[in-house]
Amino acid sequence: MATATDTFHVSGIRCERCVMRLATALEGQPGLEGAHANLMGEVTLTWDDELTSRTALTQVLAGAGFHERASV
Repeated sequence: MATATDTFHVSGIRCERCVMRLATALEGQPGLEGAHANLMGEVTLTWDDELTSRTALTQVLAGAGFHERASV
């Protein structure tokens, strides 16, 4: 098992309710081992890269209305 961690900078996080919506979208994703989001739009994910990928997780975020933006 190889673990990967990356921080995504996303748009759409404006309040605690948004953070909860993001958590709900990620809940139960195969291979996802950890997630942390803050109100600055930084989402740090840890996953088993044999079970999922950065691309797959980005698609889950986008499907929930959180789109990756260029980091500042």
